[in-house]
Amino acid sequence: MSVRQEFGDPLRDEFETRYLDNLALLERLHRLMLDVIKDEFERLGIVTINPVQALLVFNIGENEVTAGELKSRGYYQGSNVSYNLKKLVDLGYIHHKRCGIDRRSVRVRLTPKGHEIRAKIAALFARHVMKMQRDEVFDFATLDLLARALRRLERYWGDQIRYIY
Repeated sequence: MSVRQEFGDPLRDEFETRYLDNLALLERLHRLMLDVIKDEFERLGIVTINPVQALLVFNIGENEVTAGELKSRGYYQGSNVSYNLKKLVDLGYIHHKRCGIDRRSVRVRLTPKGHEIRAKIAALFARHVMKMQRDEVFDFATLDLLARALRRLERYWGDQIRYIY
């Protein structure tokens, strides 16, 4: 039963509509970001790595992390993080080694080849920043407001997972 059916309140109807529109927008934006990365890689002739894997490389950065840390830090939410990490090792973009304390855990870090991919993604994002500022897509205050709103939504959804209300 939707909020609309249960309560019949016009303000709640509008809130529900906007909430659902925003959920769809978030999903479209994520897919579009992956398409932007795919398009950039096609222009550069990079065919060995997909956009999801490229974002993993970007988010690992200078760190040495486990798959669990990637997920807990919010860098990667996909259910197939282990598959993609293994693929990145096979392709030579990341090194991996077993943890000395917990042999079940594997730590990963970028290889020089991985750093090259990360630099290409960083350059793409830097161009976006420059063009958005030049074209006045957002001012700093709007971008900050957007970030704060998305963080509140992230916290709210995280609470829904952890706590049954």
